[in-house]
Amino acid sequence: MRSFAVSALREPPFPAHRHAAVELVAAESLGWVRDLGLIGTPAGLRRLGGASAAELAGRACPDGPVDRLRLLTDLISWLFVMDDACDEDGLGGSPSRLAPTVAELLTVLDRHGDPDAPQPAGAGPLGVALDDLCRRVRARQRPALLLRLVGQLRDYLLALLWEAANREHRRVPGVAEYVQMRRHTGGARPSFTVTDLAHGTLPGAGRRADPALAALDALAADLVCWCNDVFSYGKERTGSPDGHNLVTTIIGESGQDERDALRAAAARFNAGLAAYAERDAALDAAGDEGVHAFLVTRRNWIRATYDWSLAASRYA
Repeated sequence: MRSFAVSALREPPFPAHRHAAVELVAAESLGWVRDLGLIGTPAGLRRLGGASAAELAGRACPDGPVDRLRLLTDLISWLFVMDDACDEDGLGGSPSRLAPTVAELLTVLDRHGDPDAPQPAGAGPLGVALDDLCRRVRARQRPALLLRLVGQLRDYLLALLWEAANREHRRVPGVAEYVQMRRHTGGARPSFTVTDLAHGTLPGAGRRADPALAALDALAADLVCWCNDVFSYGKERTGSPDGHNLVTTIIGESGQDERDALRAAAARFNAGLAAYAERDAALDAAGDEGVHAFLVTRRNWIRATYDWSLAASRYA
């Protein structure tokens, strides 16, 4: 499926960069995962290592301070662990199975990284790691970004319950529903926000709420997720049946065969990429330094996802 994705998806028209500290951060982040008990088996650690979270982070945040790259890498690793627990280890097989874990993690988020609060007792390693991430973001003294991150992670966790309900009932959502929810289940938005921490200047609240900028942010999340869906479809169709892929939803809604649905998914990505580049250029031309930094993060993420997907073993 990787060969189809390479031939069908347009290469993002943004420069590719890579942080010089990727290897250093990769080793440190894997140690963080191991020390917190997020993964307890050698096979699980090898699987996470093959996912190359630091490689993805280093391409998405190529110029930031090393500590910010490490924070982003740890967040991506946490998202990978959470996704694998739901998708491959059975936690997300039904809402009743997933709900207690989600409730504990929501309790962690409600603390907003309070440094004086005790370690979360009931959330297990996932909760301890999430609490650590929130504390580290809080320490950056960017309260608006902390609040945005907490809200986006809350949306992510609640969207996982939507996925679990679909799995329980063997339900394939419609395309429009899937596209909306994929923005949350994909973890792109919290990843954007942590990457934003690497910049000193960002759009103020009023500019951030501009409908044009908000729409571009949503489209960036879509492109990251759709690219992932096309690259990962081959692996997903060989595992346990799951309706949470753009290709699968197109098949279910339109009745197209697999080849045509793959082409339709690639065409959606390509059209979205062209629209994104046009809107990005217009906003950058009329924006200030904060808007430029906001746009650079999202360009880097779109490019990083494509380049990382070419080599990462996670979806091979």
